[in-house]
Amino acid sequence: MNETIQSILGRRSIRRYKNTPVDKATIETILGAGMASPTASNRQPWELLVITSGERREKLARAHAYAQMLLSAPVCIVVCGNRERFYPEREVEDYWVQDCSALTENVLVAAQSLGLETCWCGVYPRRTRVEAVSKALGLPQGIVPLNLVALGYGDEDPPVKDKWRPDRIHWETW
Repeated sequence: MNETIQSILGRRSIRRYKNTPVDKATIETILGAGMASPTASNRQPWELLVITSGERREKLARAHAYAQMLLSAPVCIVVCGNRERFYPEREVEDYWVQDCSALTENVLVAAQSLGLETCWCGVYPRRTRVEAVSKALGLPQGIVPLNLVALGYGDEDPPVKDKWRPDRIHWETW
């Protein structure tokens, strides 16, 4: 099995991290892999906020009840959509969610391939989460947080979940 498939199949959500920093070059490599994702009409609607400050990660953990792993993860990547790059005039405004989700998946797989662990915490479309995260980070008007990605060296080793469901595959017809 090749390394890419191994990284995809070996990825899991980690909620406890070692107190080991992740260097900027590694973070930028992961972000570059994220930005290589497909995007509708090449709009690239994403904005990425990298949080390494313990104080700011603590604010995010207070703003999002399910993001407590940010208290130990040394890095949080906040994946946002920029409304100026949406397509409201073409009735495809919501493609930003797909584009930013594809970016997020690339980030998760790239991190896994480099020996790092992650956890994806959804923000959008929950209005209360969007408002709380936006306020905690002081996001400008028109920037919508889609998710928070905890990133670091895992301090737990849960088993990989088997998600293979052949009964959910339909060939040619339902």
